[in-house]
Amino acid sequence: MFEYSESDRIKVIEGYFISTDPMKLRLLPPKQKKKYIALEILVKILDVNRNYKEKELNEVLKGIYPDFVSIRRGLVDYKFVSREKDGSKYWVNKKD
Repeated sequence: MFEYSESDRIKVIEGYFISTDPMKLRLLPPKQKKKYIALEILVKILDVNRNYKEKELNEVLKGIYPDFVSIRRGLVDYKFVSREKDGSKYWVNKKD
């Protein structure tokens, strides 16, 4: 969706993450490109071979950032994660 350099990625990590191991976000970037980069980093903690119930996904995301709903919404909006229409199941979209 957005093209970015390794330098851009490093700037997002340094500016918006407390830690990447364990994954802890300081602030969800307000600008779309930086938000996209942050979410692309965050999605890596999810198991690509697993289906998550909404409650399970929320629990994982709560450990990363208090506003886990914004993280979940961003993951879906940027198509890192898909979900059933009723929100009963979420899964990571595998990259081609």
